[in-house]
Amino acid sequence: MTIGIVSTGIYLPQNKMTAQEIAALSNIPEDIIRQKMGIHEKPIPGAYDHTVQMGIWAAQEAIQKANIDPKDIDVVIYIGEEHKEYPLWTASIKMQEELGAVNAWAFDVQLRCGTTIMALKVAKSLMASDESIQTILLAGGYRNVDFIDYSNPRTRFMYNLAAGGGAIVLRKNEDKNQLLEADIMTDGSFSEDVVVPVGGTKTPLTPSHLTENLYKLDVLDPIGMKERLEQKSLRNFLKVIRSSLAKSGYSEAQLDYLAMLHMKRSAHDYILADLGLQQEQSIYLQEYGHIGQIDQLLSLQLALEQKRIQEGNIVTLVSAGIGYVWGAITIRWG
Repeated sequence: MTIGIVSTGIYLPQNKMTAQEIAALSNIPEDIIRQKMGIHEKPIPGAYDHTVQMGIWAAQEAIQKANIDPKDIDVVIYIGEEHKEYPLWTASIKMQEELGAVNAWAFDVQLRCGTTIMALKVAKSLMASDESIQTILLAGGYRNVDFIDYSNPRTRFMYNLAAGGGAIVLRKNEDKNQLLEADIMTDGSFSEDVVVPVGGTKTPLTPSHLTENLYKLDVLDPIGMKERLEQKSLRNFLKVIRSSLAKSGYSEAQLDYLAMLHMKRSAHDYILADLGLQQEQSIYLQEYGHIGQIDQLLSLQLALEQKRIQEGNIVTLVSAGIGYVWGAITIRWG
């Protein structure tokens, strides 16, 4: 049995925030935002760019490119964020309805910016274990940029958060673009480092929390997190890439393209150098910022449009997310 990628879809809002605007809000020099943080501009949501809706628009593109009838989709998996149109709401069922996937069943998954990698692994397992599942749609949106306070220096590593939607269609026994093996690591020692400190059951939301701008992402132990993350992050990032390749029967020397999330420029360059890759074997998302778990789909689609991925290439998608999670999955393209 093989699982193949049939198509991808991306939706990006028209509204943009520039490095100059981030500099004005944060009091960080624009050249540092552009060169060190690697943000030239990023999409931010407009009035109608709601989280699930952006996933629906991306899914419509993916379905059209795949040339399939939505009625032939067996499962819809929502891979977007929990920050969406309504709290306590199953987004995948809304997407199923809007897309006309009337014969599917649907569910949501969540692993922060590692969601897409994890969901691809879950989808592959579902197809392997249930012969009735032939086609799966994964789609979702992201706009956690809403939770960024640019005056809080503790969260400056998240000033790249942006907005957008992404989707991918998988089909069983598809000969092309075969989904191979994944490797995922989680480390609970970081589980309460990055949180929105109010609005949950520990500290229910009050009017004063809103006026004091507390309903935003924050880092509870910035010094401790930095020390622990420096010891582990890039090492684990490289580990999951190499493990995914090895499980798939390949070595890093055979890797042709790496679809990475947006990170600071020096970290991006370090990963490429350690793997022996050239700059053209990845895309640095300086015009897009970090659209959470959508980054890998965006990088993959951009690389295909720019013809950086050719028939027979080995492609690895890789991400990391607060919590902390590192994950990678490998594809044999063509």
